[in-house]
Amino acid sequence: MGDAETEEFHLGAEVRSSDGKEVGKLVHVLVGPDYELKALVIKESGRFSGHIFSPGSMLVNDELVVPKDAAGRVTRDLIELTLSSADVRGLPPYLAYRERSESLAEGLEDTAGVLGSGPELPNWLEQVANKPDTELEIDGGENVMLGHTGRKLGTVKDVLFDDDQLVGIVLKPEGFFRGEVILPRRFLDRSDDLALFVTIGEQELEQLKPFEPND
Repeated sequence: MGDAETEEFHLGAEVRSSDGKEVGKLVHVLVGPDYELKALVIKESGRFSGHIFSPGSMLVNDELVVPKDAAGRVTRDLIELTLSSADVRGLPPYLAYRERSESLAEGLEDTAGVLGSGPELPNWLEQVANKPDTELEIDGGENVMLGHTGRKLGTVKDVLFDDDQLVGIVLKPEGFFRGEVILPRRFLDRSDDLALFVTIGEQELEQLKPFEPND
């Protein structure tokens, strides 16, 4: 991966192309079944995506899947890609859109009119993540839920890597801790569009170590 140090990846870091263009920010990481880093998901800036020039139009997709090998120099706040801005614009989108399997509702407005107006997704389209089912998506600000109990433990603050291996997440707790804690990867279970699910007992919760950033 060039000279990148994956342990320095941080959600929210700025991403730039090899020709110095601001691409956007790191919003998700995708890790495989063995918790190895697979790809970065970058949310394009309004200027890079072109949306700034037409703010009233619907932006169908503004997140790109960037292979981990495309990361060059990496610091806490900046990821410099080895790809030019032209190459980045040719990367696949993270979210795809497909027509829902059920028949279209009667009385829908003209398709072009619906797609071209406002930010809301038409009710006959659904989003599909451009990743294998075996990959785990981890998002900044994502809710962290305890199994199937419906209990919210907190939200994802950041990710922790050692080389290309996910070590754990930084959890911003809700209620039961005063500060941020490290949630080791062994407790991670699955994720969906709304939350990251973990399997952990009350005793293990109490033994989680506080997160102490280096800087």
